[in-house]
Amino acid sequence: MHEDTPSPTLWYYVDAARERHGPLPAPALLERLHDGRLQRETLVWREGLPEWRPLHAVAAELGLPDAPAPPPLPPPLQAAAPAGPAAVAAPRSGLSGCAIMAIVGAVGGVLLVAFLGIAAAIALPAYQDYLARAKVAQALGDLAPLKDQIAAFAAQEHRCAVNGDTGFGTPQSYAGTSIAQVRIGRFDNGHCGLEATLRLPEHKRLDGKALWLDYDERTSAWNCSSDLDDRDLPVHCRGG
Repeated sequence: MHEDTPSPTLWYYVDAARERHGPLPAPALLERLHDGRLQRETLVWREGLPEWRPLHAVAAELGLPDAPAPPPLPPPLQAAAPAGPAAVAAPRSGLSGCAIMAIVGAVGGVLLVAFLGIAAAIALPAYQDYLARAKVAQALGDLAPLKDQIAAFAAQEHRCAVNGDTGFGTPQSYAGTSIAQVRIGRFDNGHCGLEATLRLPEHKRLDGKALWLDYDERTSAWNCSSDLDDRDLPVHCRGG
């Protein structure tokens, strides 16, 4: 009578991609462990196990040797003798912070002086032009009452007033802060008006120049002109 040979136990395992493989006999399972396709932590199962277990948990059943014990820890290091104070490196020779700041300040000062010089070269002529126009505008303002008097005389007498007429003085009698004299009469174009000579010795380019104001009776308008440069004149007097 022959005894039945027991069937080999078949195993299943789950790889790193969570895919199940098997059934495999135990030798095939161990072969895959040895060639690196399985790890000791790989989950395995066979019929009769209540759940999946890591391979190392069934090592005895598979005939798998236990994992080798780790080597003993190395002995502790001997405390080293305290080292002496490290030699301090000599500071590099060079400029100190104060010296650098002084150089930066000096360069900045030179640049500032240069900038101010350029700004002054631009601003000073413009300021001089402004002062000249202000002086001319002041003179024109001083002549405003005389303009009204000339226009009224022309309307009443139907001719142009001249110096010496009733209510009108000599040319020098109109001298003032910025005016040397005023001549009153008729221009070549037939318009009544006046010629004022400026007296501004502190402004060489203005001193002795003339302002001409002629009155057009038909339009009751005054026209202004001068032998001054346009830069020294108000806008309404330029181009004359």
